[in-house]
Amino acid sequence: MHQAEACFHQALDVARRQQAKSLELRAATSLSRLWRNQGKKSEARQLLTELYSWFTEGFDTVDLKDAKALLEELTEGQS
Repeated sequence: MHQAEACFHQALDVARRQQAKSLELRAATSLSRLWRNQGKKSEARQLLTELYSWFTEGFDTVDLKDAKALLEELTEGQS
């Protein structure tokens, strides 16, 4: 799993350099899923929240719906 995490970080870096927010969101969603599965829910939630909050439109797209569903899962039981 360490190799997968490194690949997701690399994808995030490339997307950030290209200023490609959609691709950055996809990579962040994938990395957040990995972290969730590793028990790192707080880190996953923080990464995804920061990126998801950047968007102001397009909430009907698959990527944003997917990110929102994962965020809701990660925030269950948090208050």
